[in-house]
Amino acid sequence: MAKMKFYEGKPTDAIPAADKIQDAAQVLTDSTYPFMSEVDWNSLLFLAKPGGSATAIDWLKAIDTALVMGNAMDSELLKKGVEAHIKGISHVNKAGVPEKQDLKEMYEYIGKMVASVPESKTMAVYDSFSKLVGADVPPYLMSTVDKSHAEAAYAGLMKFKDVVKANPISHGETGSAAISSGIKDAAAKLSSASYPLIKEIDWTSDLFVKPLPGASAKDYLKGVDAALKMSVAMDPAALHGAVEAHHKAIAGVDAKGIPSQADYEAINAALGQLIASVPASKTMAVYDAFARIITPDVGKLNMALVNSGDAKAAYSALMDFKDVVKATR
Repeated sequence: MAKMKFYEGKPTDAIPAADKIQDAAQVLTDSTYPFMSEVDWNSLLFLAKPGGSATAIDWLKAIDTALVMGNAMDSELLKKGVEAHIKGISHVNKAGVPEKQDLKEMYEYIGKMVASVPESKTMAVYDSFSKLVGADVPPYLMSTVDKSHAEAAYAGLMKFKDVVKANPISHGETGSAAISSGIKDAAAKLSSASYPLIKEIDWTSDLFVKPLPGASAKDYLKGVDAALKMSVAMDPAALHGAVEAHHKAIAGVDAKGIPSQADYEAINAALGQLIASVPASKTMAVYDAFARIITPDVGKLNMALVNSGDAKAAYSALMDFKDVVKATR
């Protein structure tokens, strides 16, 4: 409120772009919180493929646009945005709804992150994902909430969008981190040993878009929280390089979603350098969080779908790669 009083009577142009977005985030929060509070965030419906005839490759291409957008964001704003989500997750109620102030901070930094990239990259994400959602999805979702609350939330979002669009945030470019020779060599060995397994997996299977058996939305949220805490500690340059490696690989996947071995090797090297940039405790926290929600049956099923010898060779190479990454910290 002090900030609003400070700006009273001043021309709109005198208010910094970031503060305009911050103030707009409060307005958005007020207009959306009733809607947010009645959504069933504990539903596993959000893990389902939302209708339509889109293929796994279509989804991969859409994800690529999100990677490109994310890599163009201001790295400091991206970090603050992740921190806002970590804070929000820590205070969600039993229904999975964050506190109103936490939601406002999430909106604020999402707005600032979006404002830090060219509009064309934002629209590329919107356009690519909008093509994948079945026409019956919006009407169904509308039927699960109070229509007036949903309409008010949408109107608020459109106003927020306009403020974000009108207040771009400039920033310096983030370069890609150099990859250590040790990690490069280890990535080459891992890629060579595991590529036969990679080629056997059906990456277009709907199996990857089904909820894990027995896992609840709260279980998933704990895993996501651990991943966010790991990511916020990552070196921005190493993260930039890893995203670039994935973007390049996605552009060259075949009809089955398999990248070339060279692109696969580049991904492994970039991920190794990225993981080496965070404390081992944060990496293990992610592993432990997801290990708790994956039953032994999942591993058995996946093993049954591939050549067991190739899978064991890939696992052995992964353990060797893990040791090299750990020693590089």
